[in-house]
Amino acid sequence: MTQEVLPVTRVPRTGLPARAVVVGDPARAAAVAGLLDGAEEVSYHREYRVFRGSRRGVPVVVASHGVGAPGAILLFQELADAGVRTFLRLGTAGSMKPGIGDGDLVVAEAAVRDDGVTPQLLPPEYPAVCAPEAVLALQRAAREAGAPHHRGIVWTRAAFRPGLLPLFRYGGAGLAAIEMELSALLVTASLRGLVAGGLLVVDGVNADETAAGGSPLSTGGYDPHREVVAAGVARGAVVVLEALRLLAKEERA
Repeated sequence: MTQEVLPVTRVPRTGLPARAVVVGDPARAAAVAGLLDGAEEVSYHREYRVFRGSRRGVPVVVASHGVGAPGAILLFQELADAGVRTFLRLGTAGSMKPGIGDGDLVVAEAAVRDDGVTPQLLPPEYPAVCAPEAVLALQRAAREAGAPHHRGIVWTRAAFRPGLLPLFRYGGAGLAAIEMELSALLVTASLRGLVAGGLLVVDGVNADETAAGGSPLSTGGYDPHREVVAAGVARGAVVVLEALRLLAKEERA
């Protein structure tokens, strides 16, 4: 007999809304779900915490995928199996460009595929690009919310700490931010004909300690729990949900 839930995330095989916000932290998933009408928890297995509800009449899934692309891509694949067709990732990231400060939003246009999983699925030449309509919806929602925001290419990197390899090997390439999961989402979406985009909240300037001569293996002074970051995440949650509504409105037009 066919299982009624999918094997890794334990989400239902059918009945989920077609649009989703995906985040790393299960607690952040609960916070975003708190902005929905009629929110209910669908499942919570491992790092995968899933809610559904509606935002201004648009049914929405909010789900967490944990840290790192190898685990995150399992959520993306199973949500797609369950019927999700539009994905927007709300995450945190390190700034890679002067002028992008703590708490600012970055609307991703594309991602460098250094995620540790998609190179095992496809040749490296295959691009990781956001759907243009997702980019424009996120930019419009950020502008209407009065949220400080930027657009650009981001670097999805499997290693969280700098390590011993040069972190800034893309120096001069104009990357906006660095994070850990977006390219896996974008590749999944392209392969399956889905709409996907990413909105990132800056929680620090990456590798400050290494640049200043500290140990490349140390935990450094990274602190994503500051008020300026929390305020940025709160703004980002509103922006990403409004962007989903704009996308839904565009589809109905």
